[in-house]
Amino acid sequence: MRLLSVFFLAFVLVAATGCSTATNLTSDKIQVTATTGMIADLVRNVGGEHVEVHALMGPGVDPHLYKASQGDIAKMQKAQIVFYNGLHLEGKMTEIFEQIARQKPAIPVTERFSEKDLHKSVEYDGNYDPHVWFDVKLWKLAMERVREGLIEVAPEHKADFEKNAAEYAQKLDTLDEYAREQLKQIPKDQRVLVTAHDAFHYFGAAYDVEVVGLQGISTDSEYGLKDVQNMVGMLTDRKIKAVFVESSVPKKAIEAVVEGSKAKNHSVNIGGELFSDAMGDEGTAEGTYIGMVRHNVDTVVSALK
Repeated sequence: MRLLSVFFLAFVLVAATGCSTATNLTSDKIQVTATTGMIADLVRNVGGEHVEVHALMGPGVDPHLYKASQGDIAKMQKAQIVFYNGLHLEGKMTEIFEQIARQKPAIPVTERFSEKDLHKSVEYDGNYDPHVWFDVKLWKLAMERVREGLIEVAPEHKADFEKNAAEYAQKLDTLDEYAREQLKQIPKDQRVLVTAHDAFHYFGAAYDVEVVGLQGISTDSEYGLKDVQNMVGMLTDRKIKAVFVESSVPKKAIEAVVEGSKAKNHSVNIGGELFSDAMGDEGTAEGTYIGMVRHNVDTVVSALK
């Protein structure tokens, strides 16, 4: 069955080729397909007026569980370059990226990261935590790979790409400093970020925040009654006053923790909704990477300060 699925994918890609050329000729802009909103936002900031970017995964979409549709495959086929996260974030699309890469640049933005930059996965031996965008300084490395990729397909715009990247890097430096200064307002013993799944370890390491997730780094992981009980015990013992839900993860797990804490006579509030694997709605501040990170920082500080 696996072999048949590969053959089918190859057939869809070849069939899509027939209609891709005409589409690309209708615009002078570089046609780019990105998987997540965070990556699409990077490409828009670096590419500027020279790119037209299509994101496959919108607000509230979980990339760990995402399966590409035939429409998604067609978008990637029509693009001149494809950017994705890598590190198995888009785990159900691996074969598609391999097929696309035989025809055009299909680039994981984490490609240049070294082992020292990455956090090893406890659950998946030999793999790394893919949630690198929560360390703003690391995300600058992803931006550099985007810049290189765009120069590869449109060297005539190299000067603009380099200028845009330099300007955006300064904005990211400002964002990184903002996160550091704001999170310092939370007392050290209360600087504990509790969420449904383990998406925030890069955030915790970068900004000195203890991170506790009910599930593992992938939402494919299951949690059980024992996990809930352990978390309730930790919250009660340490008198942690707030936990957080995520925009792309069902709330029932965290709600179970809140109810369990009440049963132990410890009041825990839901401190707000964080953006983890997806950004906010297009046209809002949270629909950009910088706005998303600022929202998360402000929400955590407000609840735990």
